[in-house]
Amino acid sequence: MPAKVQVVFYSLYGHVYTLAKAVAEGVTSAGAEVELLQVPETLPQTVIEKMGAVETRKAQASIPIATAAHLAEADAVIFGAPTRYGLPCSQMQSFFDTTGQLWMAGALVGKVGGVFTSTATQHGGQETTLMSMYTFLLHQGMLIAGVPYAAAELSHMDEMTGGTPYGASTIAGPRGQRQPTANELAIARYQGKHTAQIAAKLVAK
Repeated sequence: MPAKVQVVFYSLYGHVYTLAKAVAEGVTSAGAEVELLQVPETLPQTVIEKMGAVETRKAQASIPIATAAHLAEADAVIFGAPTRYGLPCSQMQSFFDTTGQLWMAGALVGKVGGVFTSTATQHGGQETTLMSMYTFLLHQGMLIAGVPYAAAELSHMDEMTGGTPYGASTIAGPRGQRQPTANELAIARYQGKHTAQIAAKLVAK
């Protein structure tokens, strides 16, 4: 049976959504089954309108909503969230907070986990956000799969780029004007493929 991988994300302006799709492509390339899911929105519609995010949120309307119980059905889960002052956004944290029953049952123990993110600036908290999400994975007993330096794109120095050994990332720009680059998307695909390959080996055993 192929490994089952869930890519669970939150994206207000679409940058993390674009990364999530690339991660999902990487999962598929490894022969695994993939589900692309988004965590519930916690912002009122009026706030979303004031933040100028109506169109980008509409573009994600067809993506199913993740639930805590459904996580237990996956062999691997890769979480994506934008940073908020060096930490994952409140929507993702709120979703993590719904998983208490999974923790009590040990339902995620031994499953593979990974994370990815987006920041406004090059040094805007990418690594701290990723490491902060790792604490959730560790408390749940998950096995962390990052992005090894076998991904040559991590060492690309010819342009400003996201991408860390802790997880894929992109730099959105102060006004969200910058979209994920080919290099950043390649790292995201590598992360998806790498995670799925590890999950497949565990499933085979």
